[in-house]
Amino acid sequence: MTSVQETINAEIARQNDEFRRSYGQTPRVPGQIVMTQGVAAFDALVLMNIQSAIILFNAFSNDNDPYGLHDFGEITVKVSGVDTKVWFKIDLYDVNYDAGSEKSDDTALPRRVMTILLPSEY
Repeated sequence: MTSVQETINAEIARQNDEFRRSYGQTPRVPGQIVMTQGVAAFDALVLMNIQSAIILFNAFSNDNDPYGLHDFGEITVKVSGVDTKVWFKIDLYDVNYDAGSEKSDDTALPRRVMTILLPSEY
């Protein structure tokens, strides 16, 4: 039998996937995408490759997604011919983006912020 929390987590994961796959462009799952200075310094081609890899990412497992929220991933892109790891993390915020959402179980309320960063910037 599925617990209430498992049902909530599954809905959050579904919304996170919709947000990530649309790269923040779906009105059904509002949010914004930000990147750190290290990521923003990459050239346009690398940034497009990062965007594509995030949209296509589907390698969630118990190791990288223990709660089943689909809120974190690691991708690898070529930067000047070198494999470079890039992380993305989706966090839930209140409607004003002032603080973390106090009601993460209210799947209609949170706004998402996907941060794209280099592991060294964590």
